[in-house]
Amino acid sequence: MAKGLDVGTMNILSAQQDGDDTVFVQQRNSFVEIEYSDMAEQMLSRSEVLHIRKDDKVYVVGDDALNFANIFNKETRRPMKHGILSNDEKSAIPMMKLIIEQVVGEPTYPDEKLYFSTPADPIDDDLSTLYHQKTIESFLNDMGYDAEPINEGMSVIYSELADNNFTGLGISFGAGMTNVCLAYYAVPVMKFSVARGGDWVDEQAARATGTPVDKVTSIKEDDFELDFTTDVGGVEGALSIYYENLLDYVIENIVSEVDEEDVEEGLDVPVVVTGGTSSPSGFENLFRDHLEDANIPFSISGVTHANEPLYSVARGGLVAARSDEDVEHDQGDEEAEAASASE
Repeated sequence: MAKGLDVGTMNILSAQQDGDDTVFVQQRNSFVEIEYSDMAEQMLSRSEVLHIRKDDKVYVVGDDALNFANIFNKETRRPMKHGILSNDEKSAIPMMKLIIEQVVGEPTYPDEKLYFSTPADPIDDDLSTLYHQKTIESFLNDMGYDAEPINEGMSVIYSELADNNFTGLGISFGAGMTNVCLAYYAVPVMKFSVARGGDWVDEQAARATGTPVDKVTSIKEDDFELDFTTDVGGVEGALSIYYENLLDYVIENIVSEVDEEDVEEGLDVPVVVTGGTSSPSGFENLFRDHLEDANIPFSISGVTHANEPLYSVARGGLVAARSDEDVEHDQGDEEAEAASASE
């Protein structure tokens, strides 16, 4: 056994193999604070709503947080911001720990291999991802896992480009960041992130329309389509505008980084886009159109959208973890054979 874990700003997901199937467990990475009462806590427990009590407050965590926020007209609070642990949220660490424990569960055996996603340092912000990475690694190791970080963009390569010898350009449009990785036979040639993603789109659309951010998020997740036939004055019209701006921004930075890294012009690679922010219908076509207009100095053999964009990063972590376990198993067999031969 082995596991992959996508530590996302909006969602946290785990992946593990069960026979021929990959099983995913998911929780929204958010919480909302409500007033404590004995009756409220009893009802939450009976309904199996994930929550914790602290002093005179109860914190509803995970998938139920957005529902409670909409009912009580409150904003959800987020343990992560811009793809990493939020330094503005005092409850970030205990909330993250609770959600991660719910998503990955106990290890099947001591030191079970687990690869968890971590973003690259953004090129458009002075944020450092190191503290975030080491904190998540500590959570998981304390639980009994043998935890290893994997770059989020590289995880997309492992998940979606196995049939192309793990060669191509993987782009993960997350909530807090967008991660980009160009790999050649599973070796990263270029990897970076930008500090814009789905949260930035939601915040801009909310500001433009005077709508609460959580309401914008709910509209975006409820059959929103990038078809540009919506009245520009509404929330969906604003979402379309800022989605298009996000794509232009990401592509501009890809062109800039390719030039800076002096990537070989003779490459001919596929591009795969994934991540929860890429979920709306029409995203793939819009991205393809904008990429065709860009001056990228290598050939692109095609643009595809992951079949299950929300699960790609967790699946890529699982692929890496299983591969690592296979290598360790083979090395153990070789050492055993060598010891036997020397007797």
